[in-house]
Amino acid sequence: MSQDFKDEKKGIVSEVEIVSEQEFKSNYDSGIGEELEYVDLPESLQHYTQEELKQLDKKTTRKIDLRMMPMLIYIYILNYLDRNNIAAARLGFLEEDLGLVGNQYQTCVSILFVGYILFQIPSNMLLNKIGKPSIYITATMTLWGVLSTCTGAVQSYGGLLAVRILLGTIEAGFFAGALATLSNWYDKKSLSLRNCILYSGSLMSSAWSGLIAAGIIDNMDHKGGLRSWRYLFLIEGAITVVSVPFAYIILPDNPSNTKFLSQEEKDIIQWKLRRDIGTSDSDVEAEESSWTGFLLAVKDIKVWLVTLILTFLVAACGVTNFFPSVVQTLNFDTTTTLCLTAPPYCIAVVATFLWARHADKTGERYFHVVIPLIGALVAFIIAASTLNVGARYFAMCLMIPSLYCAFILILTWMSNCCPRPPVKRAVAIALMNCISNSTSIWNAYLYPSGDAPRYLTAFICNCVFILVAIIFATILRFRLKVLNKRIAEGTIDWQKELGKGNDASKIDPDFRFLH
Repeated sequence: MSQDFKDEKKGIVSEVEIVSEQEFKSNYDSGIGEELEYVDLPESLQHYTQEELKQLDKKTTRKIDLRMMPMLIYIYILNYLDRNNIAAARLGFLEEDLGLVGNQYQTCVSILFVGYILFQIPSNMLLNKIGKPSIYITATMTLWGVLSTCTGAVQSYGGLLAVRILLGTIEAGFFAGALATLSNWYDKKSLSLRNCILYSGSLMSSAWSGLIAAGIIDNMDHKGGLRSWRYLFLIEGAITVVSVPFAYIILPDNPSNTKFLSQEEKDIIQWKLRRDIGTSDSDVEAEESSWTGFLLAVKDIKVWLVTLILTFLVAACGVTNFFPSVVQTLNFDTTTTLCLTAPPYCIAVVATFLWARHADKTGERYFHVVIPLIGALVAFIIAASTLNVGARYFAMCLMIPSLYCAFILILTWMSNCCPRPPVKRAVAIALMNCISNSTSIWNAYLYPSGDAPRYLTAFICNCVFILVAIIFATILRFRLKVLNKRIAEGTIDWQKELGKGNDASKIDPDFRFLH
């Protein structure tokens, strides 16, 4: 079985073949999943033997993984908890205490995404200009932690709205920024696994949030004269603020300016990035302004196709913002309901890791996106068509892993489609997150309490969204196949695809887009 991925000579993307597990046993350690031929090395590495370079490569990748990934996951857990604890607070009488009526709760959920959307692109452009994620990300952590804590003190609908829109504005800086940062450290064959590991933070957060909320709502209501939902915001926001100094110390910046790697380790990481396409980020970053990167992104049809795929998927993912309410339709008590929200996300953590690892090994993207989408489609059909408790909970345990298996691969697909320059990639990722999250402004209104238990309108709409996402994924696949054919024939316009300064002589002839 073959697609476009592996070249035994140069270890660059050329023809993909699915190989044995043994050949990929060092996938995580090396971050590659193939045997590299270390050629065209910088001067500092030329005295190493091939075996020594292989060991240095593995050691460096492991060092980066251990330094970067645990902290990014931890930050993402806090980010997701602080954003979505309002779903659990609803079961702790937030609506009754604040006097919310009609669609006011849905408005409070969706208003967060107004700020989140408006500041995605400016935030990533600013991060690219600053070049120091350790400063930028921890600054946003401080602000959103304070705002989350303030949510526990609101007294009215207007106060909750104000805090939520500010929270969305500040949180816009983290996720797209984290994706852009990872793409500056890992080559495209190892990126989807790392994106998956990062995104596991949100899945673990969703799993734990129900358990944490169950404990707080069940045991702290009216303690000290406060309702339990207020403690939910106060405790989780305070944890974020306390974590900021540790994040600042641990988070690395970029391969060219980080201090925790030796010069040889920096060189081999930048060589791997250069190997991806024939030029490294540092070779082109000075040549491209933020505005140029923005123009390159918005003129690229690949960027818009990936964005549309993710937009319709995120529209279907609106169910996650109301998942405790959906699980509540199984008619268990509040504590049991919150506990039952955890297993689907626990399954998703394992499923997304295995799915992304398999996608990295095979170098295939299209079917790794479409197959989970079909699984989610089946889950929504089951949930909408029956009231049987067992069947509905099975559907819930299928829909969450399926949605997120597709989600993480789409995030990585954007980085694959925009390999260089880094400013274009950063803008493209932010644009994708900005537009896709705009669906969260209106899809909250698909889940009014009166539609329980079937939520028929929402689930039918979700089925349509998924079908449209599959159509755009199919179009993207054919587009990438056309581009790869042009690369093979030597007729592709690299100036158009990658920006100024990226002529054909700089591009490795074995580079291919993944599809």
